[in-house]
Amino acid sequence: MSDSALGSVVLSAASATDPPNRWLRQYGAWLVVALVLLVLPHLPGFGNDFGRSLLTQMAIAAVLALSYNMLLGQTGLLSFGHAVYFGLGGYAAIHLMRAINHGLPIPMPLVPVAGAAAGLVAGAVLGSATTRRAGTIFALISLGVGELVYAATFMLPGYFGGEEGITASRTRAPHPAGIDFGSQLEVYYLTAAWALLAAVLMYAFTRTPLGRMCQAVRDNPERVEYVGYNPQRVRFFAFAASALFAGLAGGLHAINYEIVAADAVGAQRSGTVLLMTYIGGSGHFAGPVLGAIVLTWLQASLSGYTSAWLLYVGLFFIVTILFAPAGLSGLIVMHAPVVRTKAFLRLLPAYAIAIVPAVVAAIGAIVLIEMSYRLSTQPELGTRLQLFGTTVDAATPWSWIAGAVLVAGGGVAFRSTWMRISSAWDRATDEARASGTTER
Repeated sequence: MSDSALGSVVLSAASATDPPNRWLRQYGAWLVVALVLLVLPHLPGFGNDFGRSLLTQMAIAAVLALSYNMLLGQTGLLSFGHAVYFGLGGYAAIHLMRAINHGLPIPMPLVPVAGAAAGLVAGAVLGSATTRRAGTIFALISLGVGELVYAATFMLPGYFGGEEGITASRTRAPHPAGIDFGSQLEVYYLTAAWALLAAVLMYAFTRTPLGRMCQAVRDNPERVEYVGYNPQRVRFFAFAASALFAGLAGGLHAINYEIVAADAVGAQRSGTVLLMTYIGGSGHFAGPVLGAIVLTWLQASLSGYTSAWLLYVGLFFIVTILFAPAGLSGLIVMHAPVVRTKAFLRLLPAYAIAIVPAVVAAIGAIVLIEMSYRLSTQPELGTRLQLFGTTVDAATPWSWIAGAVLVAGGGVAFRSTWMRISSAWDRATDEARASGTTER
């Protein structure tokens, strides 16, 4: 066989096997995500209504965080009023649900479309003005818009329901395939399906010419204008798309809780989605999803144990920004090349040594915080409280001294481990770099 004939055979074989491989590379990760979403509510710990409700909240938060990252991570727009579009989408969805309860023949799974439409309309109307500027001015305008809409929820009780909000039932509707959404499992699967679809569409948006132009506007708007594109128009389209998916998340929220109130458009929700995005990492597509999962879990778990849970969430955010500026996803990506080398095994002891004093300092901080909250917010419960299996008396100075010593001693010891971690990390990265060069 000649060389040309052999080459044609090889090329034909490659072309026969390449499409499936290319398809798996492109869509394999999404198939894995779909399978995970399918089995999650049946795993231990999630097989009850509380666990499935928590998963549903995580899915809604993930859609909202991804929509916010279309502004922050992709277009470079810091918004303090993103909850406006989430809340307006929720109000539109809840009103549609009320109409369905009164006989409108629309299946409940289509209700989130109303939320997405309301978010898109609100984003187009408000975005035409707010996206004329970027940077600090845009952030301040978004804050003003958020406060304006929040005030309107009390001024227009006919639509927003005032302080009590608007309620509806997700079970009083046409039941396709006999599904009435009376169980939390059915609500979870509906939410997960919409969340997966929204994530796929938002990821596809990043691959479009408009999505790539958003990144260019984020990095250098002057150069974008120089090559013939209008940065304001790019920001407007990104803003409208982001509002659409935020409204979709609001529609899912309406179905899950069957009520939408003023807090849906409030500053606290806008701040929460900002924390999710920064904690997870705005530089990676999966970062906001990771941040939404972590923060939702922290809110659900800590609120059942302590009244100071908001303080702990704030401290967690500060620690993340200080030690992982790129977020949790950035931390994972940073370690990915090192994990493949033997140097990672030498890095683990350095991390283990640093964790011990960090835990000691954290225990001391928790003792001080819990004693402070007990005395300031719950004096009727007395000064004695149970922490880490030990009774602590906030009325004695020794408890305060012990907490302060743990914080100071643990903090100093943790600080002394930084040089060891830095040295181990340098060796690990050097070995990973050399290994990568050798493989090439």
